[in-house]
Amino acid sequence: MGSIEGLELGRFGIWTFDFEDQPAALMRESIQELEAQGWRAFWIPERDGREALTHAGYLLSCTERMHVVNGIAQIWSRGARWTHGASLLLADAYPNRHVLGLGGGGGERPDSKPLAAMSAYLDELDALDTPNPRPAAPMRRILAAYGPRMLELARDRSAGAHTYHVNVAHTAQARDILGPDAFLGVEHAVLFESDPDRARAIAREHLQVYLTTKYNVAKFRRLGYSEAEIAGGGSDRIVDDLVFWGDLDAIVEKLRGHVRAGADHVGVQVIGIEPGRSAMPHWRRLGEALLPQPVTA
Repeated sequence: MGSIEGLELGRFGIWTFDFEDQPAALMRESIQELEAQGWRAFWIPERDGREALTHAGYLLSCTERMHVVNGIAQIWSRGARWTHGASLLLADAYPNRHVLGLGGGGGERPDSKPLAAMSAYLDELDALDTPNPRPAAPMRRILAAYGPRMLELARDRSAGAHTYHVNVAHTAQARDILGPDAFLGVEHAVLFESDPDRARAIAREHLQVYLTTKYNVAKFRRLGYSEAEIAGGGSDRIVDDLVFWGDLDAIVEKLRGHVRAGADHVGVQVIGIEPGRSAMPHWRRLGEALLPQPVTA
């Protein structure tokens, strides 16, 4: 259940941008509470200046069992040599707890095609030798992947794929391409708001950047959304497919749709949180609904 090369992440995990806006003490307090609740995987992006691998190392140092997954470390942010060295150190210091997720993220470059850039980066990673001590536990990596060719690359040259802002139909398509053995970790945004107008307004604000950037628009077109549905803040259909909103029961049922479609693991991103504030009240509710509960006598 939710396994990636022997690491048991659980069926559901936490995926969040929130730590970009929080001081270290609050991050530590939050991830320790999540670990105590029973969450086994915590996903972090790389966006506003918190470097991906030092960020992962700090969170690993704050916990004892939590798996920390980079979702993702941008390949433009550091040379392959330094990614390799940092990942080996994390594998050595925190055996079987770190997963290196690689992708282009928001840093795509107009002079470089994502597939070619990722292939070249993996070539460089795999050709590296290092004088640093080799960890007893292996370094594990996954790739951000949406289109068929990138999914094939993730299948062939990593432990699997991480998808972001996709619908359930894409999860089924990705599973077909990855085959039965490769890991598929799906992020999905959720919003605890039951008023349709308010929920969609918040969701559209969150989705705005994704609905207006080249590679995301191409992704949504492949998923069957028309130009009209993508433009103007997004149609109700695309908004509702990409952000699950409503009460707890409705959100949980929709998240389970990704599992039924073939996801090994779903990273749940709670949106609608003011910068600097904590989503912990919502994470607690999700934990009660999604995590295995202890058996009582």
